[in-house]
Amino acid sequence: MSRLITLLFGAAIGAAAVYYLTRRAGESEDAPAPAAPRTPDPEPVDDITLAHKVETEIFRAADAPKGDVSVDVQAGVAHLRGTVEDRAWIDRLADDAKKVDGIKGVENLLHAPGTPSPAAAPQGTVTNHS
Repeated sequence: MSRLITLLFGAAIGAAAVYYLTRRAGESEDAPAPAAPRTPDPEPVDDITLAHKVETEIFRAADAPKGDVSVDVQAGVAHLRGTVEDRAWIDRLADDAKKVDGIKGVENLLHAPGTPSPAAAPQGTVTNHS
């Protein structure tokens, strides 16, 4: 009879251990994972740094008209000025400038040689091309 009691006692201890261990494992699975450390918001980038980023982006292509275009950023808005032969480049440079993180807008003042700068013509005027 003592063997039977020892066997039952051992089985009870084993069952209690299995219950305790599975219960603990289940609690750790149900517990929410610790939150990842919050990364601080990136520092706002100043206009000079943004201007350099815009230049890097828009002049990436080897055939970009680098010497004829100036970039100025004020309050996050990129101002592109200068003369560019190809209308496709005028549009491409503005589109590429818009892709730069931190740029809030682009004022494209680029124009073809021999044509007035968009900033030179007052708003509301009509130009005639003959």
